[in-house]
Amino acid sequence: MRTALVIGTGLIGTSAALALVQRGVTVHLADHDPEQARTAAALGAGTDELPEEPVDLALVAAPPAHVAAVLADAMRRGAARGYLDVASVKGGPRRELEALGLDLSSYIGTHPMSGREKSGPLAATGELFEGRPWVLTPTRDTDTEVLNLALELVSYCRAVPVVMDADAHDRAVALVSHMPHLVSSMVAARLENAEEAAVRLCGQGIRDVTRIAASDPGMWIDILSANPGPVADLLGDVAADLAETVEALRALQSSDEAKRRAGAGGIEDVLRRGNAGQVRVPGKHGSAPRTYETVAVLIDDQPGQLARIFADADRAGVNIEDVRIEHATGQQAGLVQLTVEPKAAPVLTAALRQRGWSIRQ
Repeated sequence: MRTALVIGTGLIGTSAALALVQRGVTVHLADHDPEQARTAAALGAGTDELPEEPVDLALVAAPPAHVAAVLADAMRRGAARGYLDVASVKGGPRRELEALGLDLSSYIGTHPMSGREKSGPLAATGELFEGRPWVLTPTRDTDTEVLNLALELVSYCRAVPVVMDADAHDRAVALVSHMPHLVSSMVAARLENAEEAAVRLCGQGIRDVTRIAASDPGMWIDILSANPGPVADLLGDVAADLAETVEALRALQSSDEAKRRAGAGGIEDVLRRGNAGQVRVPGKHGSAPRTYETVAVLIDDQPGQLARIFADADRAGVNIEDVRIEHATGQQAGLVQLTVEPKAAPVLTAALRQRGWSIRQ
């Protein structure tokens, strides 16, 4: 691939353009908002001048509701040898293109499983897709050259290609992305009118649950409008679990011992099913989940503290698998939670204590 046209210079389109430019590809940028394309160009994602001849690959990064129309326009103009989109739903856009009577041998639907709560070109980074799954949904009609161009794009973005059927993809993202986003938003909505004293007690747990609720509502309306059925089915299942859980909690209030036991059993059931589902979430780099231990270190909120901890861990020969920071309410202090291999936990704990760090058991 030597040339590409990125149509839609938001977070995903600009991030892909930055990755392509880093690999020496000449990238042309287009957007319904010319100012946004100019911003992406100023960030080094390519040029906002249209190509004078067909490019090797046209990448459409428009909202799902507009993907088919944008693709159809580009295909009718003969803008590229191959075409793909990066919308978060795949079945709908393809069916729309089929209804328009277009030859789809030069098209493949794709979806990079990566993003951020922020949107727009200023949030873009060429490393956004690194190590992340990038779904490809070829059909029997897909030209081999187009599939190879898509695989080349995924390679340039340092993502991991995953081949799926389009409708299977849409059911999967409803489960792992779309439904959780709505649940996160519903939990976060409980905080809107909560008493300030309650909100001040928020810890890392509520931050984890509500993090994705900070995303742009307009963007999510587009996504959910393109995949409403599978999401509604899953939320129906969640609603049934909620109803049973509410009934179990009410039973725990009963003065009848049998009802309380039944209520406790109902709560235990949903918690255990949650445990069983959580352990299926892929671990580091998409590998099978592994068991780690956490070393919790108290720090002052001052520059250089994290760098010192990492340097001390390096001196101890311990690899940090993950890190989280929980900030203390009303204090300039925090708790750094270092995730390490179980056998490394006592080594790191001893080393950090020796260097004066306060470890919380």
